[in-house]
Amino acid sequence: MLDTSTDTRMQRSRGAAKVRLGPRGLVDLAQSGSAKAMLPRVTAGRPEIVFLNTAGGLASGDRLDYRIELTAGAQALATTQTAERAYRAEGGPARVTLHLQVGKGGWLDWLPQETILFNGAALQRDTVVELATGAGCLLLEPIVLGRIAMGEDLRRLHLIDRRIVRQAGRVIHHDALTLDDAALSRLSHPSMLGNARAMATLALIAPHAPDLLEPARAALDEPGVTGAASAPPGRLILRLLAADGWPLRRQINRLLRVLRPDPLPRIWQV
Repeated sequence: MLDTSTDTRMQRSRGAAKVRLGPRGLVDLAQSGSAKAMLPRVTAGRPEIVFLNTAGGLASGDRLDYRIELTAGAQALATTQTAERAYRAEGGPARVTLHLQVGKGGWLDWLPQETILFNGAALQRDTVVELATGAGCLLLEPIVLGRIAMGEDLRRLHLIDRRIVRQAGRVIHHDALTLDDAALSRLSHPSMLGNARAMATLALIAPHAPDLLEPARAALDEPGVTGAASAPPGRLILRLLAADGWPLRRQINRLLRVLRPDPLPRIWQV
């Protein structure tokens, strides 16, 4: 007999990956479920960590947890293998947590590829960075609203995206973005996104960060991208808007060459 009940339980993905690095290389690696971490061999620049969600995207109720721990003096670049996709959700949001810990005198570049939000997506993401004394970081978060190449127009969305940076236990940077159905109806207003459907934030957290304000502003010259930069004490914050993800990526690449001495992540398609 066919089961005609309407109580259908969808399969959910769970994934967790943790990487611990010291100045001399890998200390510990743990991974489970759909989350994987790879450490490709590099010949120039900082050691690289590449995270991968083998589920192919985020759906309602999925859970993904990435963790990085750099011991004192360690440096690394961390990225994602490809763009993350948040699909239409019929239930609760997908939840992504990132815990990034940098020991004394260490440095982390967190440079993920873009997150693409499909119509009806529901995503809650929390990024928490713990910096020890003398540690610093560079944080990137690019977001694309809809499958632009397919002409997708977002009508429904639930996004909560929070980033908190603490140094020696004190909050020194807190950035949050919330988008819902009501906000989507106002996004085209000139005071909000206008015609932009791709956005990114870059945050450099270090004592020397304000010194790079003018070079960063000079690099904001990619056609089709609107950008602004500010330099509160110990930080440099850049915000970018574009109609499409490709010019946004080109602008990000230009800025990264100003903000950091090392090559771009090898996994990126540039």
